[in-house]
Amino acid sequence: MKTRWSIVVFVALILASAAAYAADPIIREYPVPEGAHPHDVAPAADGGVWYTAQHQGALGYLDPKTGKTRHIPLGKNSSPHGVIVGPDGAPWITDSGMNAVVRVDPKTDKVSTYPLPIKQTANLNTATFDQSGTLWFTGQSGYYGRLDPKTSKVEVFEAPRGRGPYGICTAPDGTVWYASLAGSHIARIDTKTGKATVIEPPTRGQGARRVWADSKSRVWVSEWNSGQVSVYDPKTNQWRQWKLPGKNTQTYAVFVDDQDLVWLSDFGGDVIVRFDPTTEQFTVFTLPTRGARVRQILGRPGEVWLPESGVDKVAVLCNGCDPH
Repeated sequence: MKTRWSIVVFVALILASAAAYAADPIIREYPVPEGAHPHDVAPAADGGVWYTAQHQGALGYLDPKTGKTRHIPLGKNSSPHGVIVGPDGAPWITDSGMNAVVRVDPKTDKVSTYPLPIKQTANLNTATFDQSGTLWFTGQSGYYGRLDPKTSKVEVFEAPRGRGPYGICTAPDGTVWYASLAGSHIARIDTKTGKATVIEPPTRGQGARRVWADSKSRVWVSEWNSGQVSVYDPKTNQWRQWKLPGKNTQTYAVFVDDQDLVWLSDFGGDVIVRFDPTTEQFTVFTLPTRGARVRQILGRPGEVWLPESGVDKVAVLCNGCDPH
């Protein structure tokens, strides 16, 4: 009995230690060139991190091992907003200044530009790849569209309620969703026809800014105006919402990690917030540098990356990484 009890205690201590380890990630910041104004980040396939240097018309690359950065100019009038890594391992950028989608070859730094086939400025925001390899993007002026990398064909659609399309994501079940900041709704895109169907959140005027899907294909929404995080379950057509802790909350970004934990940036509170859907508990992480102005969150297993646009830094929350 004594041996069994010792084993139980030992296992309990390990689990408790693991839980504490997971609950207290290290926060590390990396400076990037002054004036870069990093807007979005994307973990690179080689262990580095891409970021959009919005105010310098460039794509940045950070090597976390050395802290060194390099910038790749994207073109005349460039003002890059979002960046993601595609199935080909390359960074793909939504560039509002050039009104184009841009691809950078990670080996040669070659820049390929895919202009939108419209004269209007779409104010390109973010992008996602669907399960067939097609890139979908949003334009806050009232557009969304798709790019077929195989043919280089770009199509643009007018959003059903005009201005607002901002965040976009692909769920595990293959559905593509976008959030409309100005329209205060989310929408599901039919990837075959391109048609968008509006879905209304329960809070009016909430300012849905970004979206991310969890492993169950539920859609999590960061609500800029209401300071809430909400979740929509397409299977039940049901919504739930929670107010972020603190005062003057402005929920800017949302990202769901591989453990289905929900990460949010509170722009008003200048903090990062983690929400556990199982316990419905929030954990607040204060960033080392005030005025960080985190606009987006992305990650890979064990790492949550964020651009600190207000202080020209890129930061990571991670378990077991070197804090220096």
